[in-house]
Amino acid sequence: MTLPDDRQFASATQRNREPILAILQRILPPTGTVLEISSGTGEHAIFFAPALRPRQWLPSDPDPIARASIAAWSRECPADNLHPPLALDAREEIWAIERPEIRKTLTTLDLDEYPVRAIANINMIHIAPWAACLGLLAGAGRILPSGSVLYLYGPFKRNGQHTAPSNEAFDASLRWQNPAWGVRDLEEVTAIAQSHQLTLTEVTPMPANNFSVVFQKA
Repeated sequence: MTLPDDRQFASATQRNREPILAILQRILPPTGTVLEISSGTGEHAIFFAPALRPRQWLPSDPDPIARASIAAWSRECPADNLHPPLALDAREEIWAIERPEIRKTLTTLDLDEYPVRAIANINMIHIAPWAACLGLLAGAGRILPSGSVLYLYGPFKRNGQHTAPSNEAFDASLRWQNPAWGVRDLEEVTAIAQSHQLTLTEVTPMPANNFSVVFQKA
């Protein structure tokens, strides 16, 4: 659904935002910046940011249409700790937020005062190439300081098996749309995360056969 301005609408956001927020309120560090990778429509950002003060919320997305939607939602529902979206592609070897010339453009956010202490990634790795998941884990390993959190949300296989028939059907639908997409195996994701000093600390079942997955940087 597209609204009269640049705002995009995703129905899943309305269904999952409160359960996700309850997890974030419990597991996020109490201060610093949460970098959201692949913010999509921006509806999560406008809901989470005011509820997670004094943490800062920095959305990002590689898609200019998504960034326009994030900005439009931010104008509609402003929050003093919600910042303009960053053009960031998780597959890049050096993320935009790591580049000094890009950091200087973040006029509303001082990353020295509010360093990135968490990364949130919701419903991305199954609707993106595997390289996006690899880039996400590598980037989190590079930029997160010790004790920080990487939060993932979405459907996952467990030990190579789907956790519900609906997820198996969803996986087939994704792969039909794009052979590079698909529901990922959590154990495979965890093994790669460990190679980037990210330790799995929590897996919580969520509505609609999804999971909240929490990693901590060593």
